[in-house]
Amino acid sequence: MNKNIKLAVAGAVLALSASANAGIIIPAGEWTLDINGNVNAFASSTKGKGATTNTAAIGGIAMAPQAHEDQTMGINTGLLPSWLGFTGTTRQNDVDVSFTISMQPNVSENEAAGDDLTPKNRQAFVSFGDKSWGSVKLGKDIGIFASDAILNDMTLLGVGGAAGSSGTKTTLGGIGTGYIYAAWKGQVAYTTPNFNGFQATVGITNPNQNATSAVQTLFQDRFGLEGKASYSFSGDALSGKLWASGASYDVTRTDAGASYTASVADIGLNVNAGNLGLTGYYYSGEGVGTTVFGNLAYDATRGAKRDSDGGYAQLTYVLPTKTKLGLAYGTSNLDRSTAADNAIISKNERITLGAYHPLTKHLNLVAEYNDIESRVHDGSKGESQSGSLGAILFF
Repeated sequence: MNKNIKLAVAGAVLALSASANAGIIIPAGEWTLDINGNVNAFASSTKGKGATTNTAAIGGIAMAPQAHEDQTMGINTGLLPSWLGFTGTTRQNDVDVSFTISMQPNVSENEAAGDDLTPKNRQAFVSFGDKSWGSVKLGKDIGIFASDAILNDMTLLGVGGAAGSSGTKTTLGGIGTGYIYAAWKGQVAYTTPNFNGFQATVGITNPNQNATSAVQTLFQDRFGLEGKASYSFSGDALSGKLWASGASYDVTRTDAGASYTASVADIGLNVNAGNLGLTGYYYSGEGVGTTVFGNLAYDATRGAKRDSDGGYAQLTYVLPTKTKLGLAYGTSNLDRSTAADNAIISKNERITLGAYHPLTKHLNLVAEYNDIESRVHDGSKGESQSGSLGAILFF
């Protein structure tokens, strides 16, 4: 299987204890073409109550009741988008060379509504290297910072947050309730060789990645800097991975004329012993906001950055039937800039119960329950509970 799909499937493999298999392999002269991906869909129902805390203006994740209706339903793609990827690999002049192009269609929009949720194109990159000196990647791929947080999240196989609303592209999983979204970014990155389990990646990423009303114009003055280091270990009784990553961006805001540096770091650990798995993760940042990088990161009225932190803990167990049961708790916290900065989210919390069953080698059935609470600094809060049933097929 190609490297990019391994990223997308890594968490799924972890969640199911299933082996990652190559896609459709086609020899083509000096090249080998790998066609691979997944298709998934989930029927979800969400019931909300409390204050309206799900708008971008205040940063809530809980799905608040709509006018005359406190329950919403939808058939949507889950956290991992449906995927069709093409990777070509070859070895020339003692260098491993590859390219990857992928697209991500969705199942969330009815044709009568216009089919306006067009497919995403999240990957287009070339890489080259050798196991003796490492590899270089140029193009668009998942971000370096916080990528391991999402890839170790059991809801990568399912839904997580923001379920039950018809017409959404993908759900949130633990994004905004445990970690900041790694996103898909134009980048130039170098990855070291694997030194007995230790490996590191450093890279620069595209500026100007966000320019919405909530995020404003960011990353103006220089390339973003991201990096991570990890150590993977495996033994007869214990296996797992320890990682840490970080990011730094210069920020220029068009609404306030402010410039500052946004920085964030994280640390995570995944450990597996027999049928039992445990994952712990924590992040902390200044001026990076919550949910997506830069969201609500700065108080323009008072001219100050906001601090944020969060993390998640996850426990899984594989039954004799190969069904993996999981329990996870996650939280993302956003501090006020001053005591008067009350009209923003304070905390998004999530509890997930999940069951993930490999019906076949490639087809997995998924059932999830998610309970989410969003609290605002002014004391108001909203809650939502959702249930989801669906399936995800890898090829």
